[in-house]
Amino acid sequence: MTESTHAMMDEPIEPMDEQGADDAPVQEPRLWKGMGWTAKVIKNDEDEGWAVAMIKDGEPEPALVGPWTMGRDKKNPKPLDMSAFNTLVKTASEVLRRHEQQLHAQLHKSLILFSNGEELKITLDIIPDDDHPYALLTSTDMSGERLAQVRVRPDYKLSPQKATEWVEADYPAPRL
Repeated sequence: MTESTHAMMDEPIEPMDEQGADDAPVQEPRLWKGMGWTAKVIKNDEDEGWAVAMIKDGEPEPALVGPWTMGRDKKNPKPLDMSAFNTLVKTASEVLRRHEQQLHAQLHKSLILFSNGEELKITLDIIPDDDHPYALLTSTDMSGERLAQVRVRPDYKLSPQKATEWVEADYPAPRL
């Protein structure tokens, strides 16, 4: 290992700027950049092995940190290569996609109900503002026309019974 490579391992990964000025690919044994990602092989603090951190450009934290294979000498890590980097990008992208789906599911709830012979879609959209979070309770008909929308607490629990009561009472703002 060269002195410059060793020194590089001790430096934190800086996310690339948002303009993408530093978009030239880097392909070093322990550091790869490309396709919007940085892969860095790091010493695993919890044991004798190595780990790889995948950081999406512009993000401060890794999207994925996982174990990395030892090299033939059983001391140093196996060098990164194109196949491994592509697999890591795919895996890290999938982790982010699942996280986004989970967050969306937590912040957006919906149900369909029938009232007065009409099919209605009732949605609850939580707005996670740091200072003043709230949610919007909305009723739309099946053509997408909004019938009512009220602001509710962010911890409002949408249920078929509550939605039916809200619709049948002609959409009052729920008691806070």
